[in-house]
Amino acid sequence: MQGNLTGASYEYFADGGTMPNSTLPVVIYRQAIAREDASPEAMERLFDGNGWPSQWRAGVYDYHHYHSTAHECLGVARGSARLLLGGPEGREFLVEAGDVVVLPAGTGHCRLSQNPDFLVVGAYPPGQDWDILKGEKGERPGADQRIAKVPLPKTDPVGGQGGPLLEKWA
Repeated sequence: MQGNLTGASYEYFADGGTMPNSTLPVVIYRQAIAREDASPEAMERLFDGNGWPSQWRAGVYDYHHYHSTAHECLGVARGSARLLLGGPEGREFLVEAGDVVVLPAGTGHCRLSQNPDFLVVGAYPPGQDWDILKGEKGERPGADQRIAKVPLPKTDPVGGQGGPLLEKWA
């Protein structure tokens, strides 16, 4: 199963000190699923069908955090929100139903605001279990060492075997 790949953009974030971020870009797929077709079930089918098992339905935490043990895929199933990607020094992005954001391990992110029906489906590459780090004193260099060991995914959560994430993250 392949989602819409035409709206893909690539965002780079430098190490912010508290948030390690990544040399790999964040990939944002605008309308990976058409807004009118977006739902939790549609996102789960897309991710599961492309080898990124869906693991939860919820929102995005309203505090800065990152994951040192997994790459993360966020599929907006309903509503919209403003996210800050790249940590406190990062940039704001509006995400809406049908959009998908793929965060390489180490990328800081938090929710700034949302509308009442905002819902996200979270997915990760097989075998990757996520942790939550907040950029607190003492997390690094251990977090950096774990991030360096996170394997690249074998598929793109939106494009499957032929998705642009594989080329951009090679």
